[in-house]
Amino acid sequence: MSIEITNEVELHDEELQDANYQPPPEKTIEEIMAADQEDESLRRYKEILLDMNDQRKVLVKKLALVVDGRKDMELDLTGDLSQLKKQVFVIKEGVQYKVRIDFIVQREIVHGLKYVQKTYRLGVPVDKMTHMVGSYPPKKEIQCYITPSEEAPSGLMARGTYSVSSLFTDDDKHIHLKWDWTFEIKKDWE
Repeated sequence: MSIEITNEVELHDEELQDANYQPPPEKTIEEIMAADQEDESLRRYKEILLDMNDQRKVLVKKLALVVDGRKDMELDLTGDLSQLKKQVFVIKEGVQYKVRIDFIVQREIVHGLKYVQKTYRLGVPVDKMTHMVGSYPPKKEIQCYITPSEEAPSGLMARGTYSVSSLFTDDDKHIHLKWDWTFEIKKDWE
């Protein structure tokens, strides 16, 4: 007795493909700006969303460590990123904290933004976390994402300096920003 097995997934994918479908041609920013010039409100909207001076889709502005009852500790991500390692965040051991990322989306919707953070101690990886930030439409205003609460390590062995590599990326594997920074776990805030 012989049984014929077909791959339903392949058949389904073929059904979804339309041989007559042609994706629209890509347009340059200049072509998009030139279209519909007679519509004043549409022209102004495009100017807001399409910054001709900056071709990036996502502008990552700031990273902050948020601890209840304390002023946010912030890293400015708009300047010289190589200087960030010199700024050391001091974190009290065992404290609950969150990470906030401030960013602007321009030009088009960005799908599946992700924040990835790898933490090292003495060059050895000790932690990796990935947070799905989500999909965002373009806006002139700053948008933000706050991670769920985490607990800083505690105890004598946990105290010390940690280096962190952070990455803001998306489903299309565009790297919107990559930066390195440092924090130190101490017995107290000072």
